[in-house]
Amino acid sequence: MQNVLTKISGEAKFELLIFLALALIPLVFSGYILFILPQYMLFGLLAVSLSILWGLTGIISFGQAGFFAIGAYAIGIVVKSTFLMNSAILGILLGIIVSAVIAGVVGYFLFSAKVKATYFVLATLALSIIIEQLAKSQKEITGGWNGLFVDRISISFGNLLEYSLFNDIPMYYFTLLLTTIAYALIKFLTTSNFGKILRGIRENEDRILALGYNTSIYKTLIFCVSGALAGFAGSIYGTHAGFVDPSLARVLFSTEVIVWVAIGGRNSIIGSFLGGILVASLANYLNSITPEYWQLIIGIVFIAVVILFKGGLAGGLEEIYHRLKSKNYVSARNP
Repeated sequence: MQNVLTKISGEAKFELLIFLALALIPLVFSGYILFILPQYMLFGLLAVSLSILWGLTGIISFGQAGFFAIGAYAIGIVVKSTFLMNSAILGILLGIIVSAVIAGVVGYFLFSAKVKATYFVLATLALSIIIEQLAKSQKEITGGWNGLFVDRISISFGNLLEYSLFNDIPMYYFTLLLTTIAYALIKFLTTSNFGKILRGIRENEDRILALGYNTSIYKTLIFCVSGALAGFAGSIYGTHAGFVDPSLARVLFSTEVIVWVAIGGRNSIIGSFLGGILVASLANYLNSITPEYWQLIIGIVFIAVVILFKGGLAGGLEEIYHRLKSKNYVSARNP
């Protein structure tokens, strides 16, 4: 066992520690924290959906809120449909697929046309606005301005087992399980050859083109994955929050996601994940005690982190870790 642990990197150990801590929280806390923390975990996944795009390819998207809203509305509409009342899994899959398809279509045309990063940002911004307007106008389907109430779901496995999510603790562990699985899959993707090619595109796209790789296809694929992950997080959010409305797709929400990732560290998956959890929880707390100035305070935190830590909080912690490790190494060499 000790040999296995020594082979695990410091970052992987930190990730295991974070998810272990999340698993133990219901044993220590109760009440409101068990209700709200799953939402923050889903915000963490939403931040990761941007991180794999921005961190790996250097491309910023203002469309993440739109994909998140698609996922939330997908499960809400499916659960509300009388003939699909027990098809919660279908609602989750629908949110993933629709988000991925829209991201794929938009990404294919934009990347094939080799648009500049600025125009990609504007296109994704317009995408979120379109999704928000559709949610407002399609009253019969989405509830329009009034939004859509979503019941907590039960997951059925035939006649063998039915797992009800009506209480906070089952919902907490259901969210944690899906978050952990999604995180592990994304981590595997980013460390694979696919992830290495994307990093190469970020550093020098012309060189990757010269090696024979179709960079447009690779960027389209990662945008699909990014959209799918955001849609997945949104679908779980919809059933957890119990209510979805057009504000989920607003551009301001996409901007908040960018702030989460920038503070956490866009080049770090775990940094972005924690950025989504910590900054969203801080914003919620500040809004409760000073609703007039909470955005100003978050803005100050954002500026401070960007100035002090080049790679966000994750980059700052990594730098401190390497300095301490180097100092300990020198001390060991020179007792």
